[in-house]
Amino acid sequence: MHILVVHDYGPLGKVLLERLRETHLQVSPLLVSDPASADLSGLDHWIPEDTDLIVNALWQADPELAEGDPDGTKTAVFSLPVAMAEYAREHGMALFQLSSCYVFDGRKQSGYITSNPGQPVNELGNWQWECEQALRGLLPRHIILRTGWSLGRFIRKVHESTRAGEVLALPGRWVGQPVAVRDLARVMTAVMLQLDCGAEVWGTYQYAGAEEISLYELGLAIAGLPGIPEGMRVVDQVPAWANLEPMNTTMICTKIRNTFGIKPLPWRSWLVEELDMLKQAEGEEAAVLVR
Repeated sequence: MHILVVHDYGPLGKVLLERLRETHLQVSPLLVSDPASADLSGLDHWIPEDTDLIVNALWQADPELAEGDPDGTKTAVFSLPVAMAEYAREHGMALFQLSSCYVFDGRKQSGYITSNPGQPVNELGNWQWECEQALRGLLPRHIILRTGWSLGRFIRKVHESTRAGEVLALPGRWVGQPVAVRDLARVMTAVMLQLDCGAEVWGTYQYAGAEEISLYELGLAIAGLPGIPEGMRVVDQVPAWANLEPMNTTMICTKIRNTFGIKPLPWRSWLVEELDMLKQAEGEEAAVLVR
């Protein structure tokens, strides 16, 4: 199976490509440096004719960034995936699309299952839900994978507050499940390997790391990592950006386990590595600026 991995400069594309190259799968990368301004008319030039599966690894998991650029968010989260789905339908290809827990409004008292309808409360979730709905109508041969919180996003919040010498406010009543980049790449690879075996298991799935946690407790866990100064303070308060966060983003991930045999791994196992990845990325950015 020939897989085209569409990615940006974020860590998921790099980690996913590294993992896929360890398999027998034929993999081609396609770098989209700025998904928010992608030329949707150029798909004929981007996508090889013998592609079997387009994997959209442009992971959008930060509602704050999305809220600040609604037009760019629509292009990256909705218009680009829908254009790829239309191209895939016309050329007999399948599509693997990422979504997130932000399609839900957080009012449910228990975990969300895949069949629960989306009722997003922010720009990111709105376009991810619209994208999901469009893909279901356009392309029967699709995989939609909803993910939990980006673990790296909250590590970055703690890290930035440390450098600024600020107290970090995180709400104790907001709950969900983080997912690490390397764990997400593991899950995506496992799905692709079973698709390569001819499994007809198209549809919507959910994955997040094992263990539900509040944002406040997550902040405390991150603040206790080696490399984070001991004086870092996390307080149980509601910051202004919390209005973009559903109070409950816990997802039930039994469908992906029952279908693909993929079990959630503890997100705590990836904390140190995610912090290291963040510092490495910052170092690379600083080196580019020096040049």
